[in-house]
Amino acid sequence: MNNGNKIIIIIVLLVVAFLASTIVSPVMIVAEDSTEDASIDMAASFSLAGFKWIYPGSSVNAEGQTLHNVHINHPEDPYGAARDIMTYSYGVTPHLIFSVNNDAASAIFGGDIVDNIRANDGYYGYASNENVPGSMSRGDAMETAMFNGGVNIFEIPIQLLLGNIKPIIV
Repeated sequence: MNNGNKIIIIIVLLVVAFLASTIVSPVMIVAEDSTEDASIDMAASFSLAGFKWIYPGSSVNAEGQTLHNVHINHPEDPYGAARDIMTYSYGVTPHLIFSVNNDAASAIFGGDIVDNIRANDGYYGYASNENVPGSMSRGDAMETAMFNGGVNIFEIPIQLLLGNIKPIIV
């Protein structure tokens, strides 16, 4: 079997594992900012029920520790801590987490994606009303920046192979 066939089989297996895991539990996607001690700046939950933005500062465990600080509070198992926070805050337990770093986000959504999100947060005030129903949120800022910048889906498998997107089983 040549290397091309192996890569195709690996990609197909990853897609099948991703889809199978969404039947049992949601998949969690975390955006980690490598410039801030790999803090989780944004997260999302994906399942058969749909896609939901998760704001890390409002997601806590029983001790009140936030999803944003899992690498600081639980350096021995930050993704296990993220799973526990999801269970405590939202009543769902992800078993598969995809960590996306700045390089992957830039490759997939464009080099200015982080600046665009921050501009939407600051200029339009999206993140200022996270807990007010019907108001703009950081999820809205993310969606706007991603929609305006476009998505290069061909970068996703490349970033997986480069290690900029990491699947983590928890």
